[in-house]
Amino acid sequence: MALPVTTRAAPAMPFAPQPRTAGGGLLRRPSPPAAALRIAPPLFWPWQKVKVGPLSVSPMGFGTWAWGNQLLWGYQESMDTELQECFNLALKNGINLFDTADSYGTGRLNGQSERLLGKFIREYEGPMKSPDDVIIATKFAAYPWRLTSGQFVSACKSSLERLQLDRLGIGQLHWSTANYAPLQERALWDGLVEMYEKGLVRAVGVSNYGPKQLLKIHSHLSSRGVPLSSAQVQFSLLSMGDEQMELKTVCDSLGIRLIAYSPLGLGMLTGKYTTSNLPSGPRSVLFRQILPGLESLLTCLKRIAERKGKTMSQVAINWCICKGTIPIPGVKTVRHVEDNLGALGWRLSPAEVSELEAAAMESPKRMVQNIFQTA
Repeated sequence: MALPVTTRAAPAMPFAPQPRTAGGGLLRRPSPPAAALRIAPPLFWPWQKVKVGPLSVSPMGFGTWAWGNQLLWGYQESMDTELQECFNLALKNGINLFDTADSYGTGRLNGQSERLLGKFIREYEGPMKSPDDVIIATKFAAYPWRLTSGQFVSACKSSLERLQLDRLGIGQLHWSTANYAPLQERALWDGLVEMYEKGLVRAVGVSNYGPKQLLKIHSHLSSRGVPLSSAQVQFSLLSMGDEQMELKTVCDSLGIRLIAYSPLGLGMLTGKYTTSNLPSGPRSVLFRQILPGLESLLTCLKRIAERKGKTMSQVAINWCICKGTIPIPGVKTVRHVEDNLGALGWRLSPAEVSELEAAAMESPKRMVQNIFQTA
């Protein structure tokens, strides 16, 4: 900006004036520590981004299930300022994938997660060339009244209105209706095709699909010239059964990227909870059933975390990355973001991966799978 004509800039000085002692000698300042002179490297380099169809995304994303959910996660609108800080901190550290859904948010807050993400994108003060720099992956619920492809496209347009975006990064079918309404399933698949052809989404994906049903939708979309880019499923050290691993194998063979939701087992793998210190709300019932059998796994997580100078959460998330998935841990505080970011920039050794999996196999009970997950 040009200076006003009435203002004269001070003459430039070739050297900054040096501080001196009372006797006139130069005052020597202590040299900064070597660490202060180094520029910290990014958590991951651009070439370490992961391909999801045509998109390049960070090796880890963040889930926003809690952003609007009062029942399970205790959301209050007073949390929005810190949620904006969470979003800003994530972007500044290279995270560009945020997962949401049109059903996230309880009661009158239905769709709140999408509205908040749209607001945070608009109000972000850091460098952003375009809204496409942020990859929003939205899931569209297979509600029983969404019976036609056109209704599914309308659901996508409603999400775009809440987000105030022209197009989504990934449009996802939230769950399959194959087990109870197979005729509806085909209409929803065609809805994915239409929203892709209309340019409303840059890529399409599914959620809670098992390997057999995944093969079917992949074949159907391929016949319409639409690539299936992602498959989202519960995947963690508490959810690594034969079906999950078979799904991962199918994804790898078809070039589909597996997105791992609940990589911390709803918090059970953080080390924060015990049988005498359970979370409030509905999670406590599940924790009471599973936590007593997790001693071996939690001990192993803690041992490796101490060896690596990491937290148990960071080790559990890194295991998901080592398995070739994109984990999307949920965040609702800045502390969550800071902790989860520590899962990037390093890798567990193959021996440590095997050690964790062996400990996980000793657990008598695993995470309950989503009721909508198909075979």
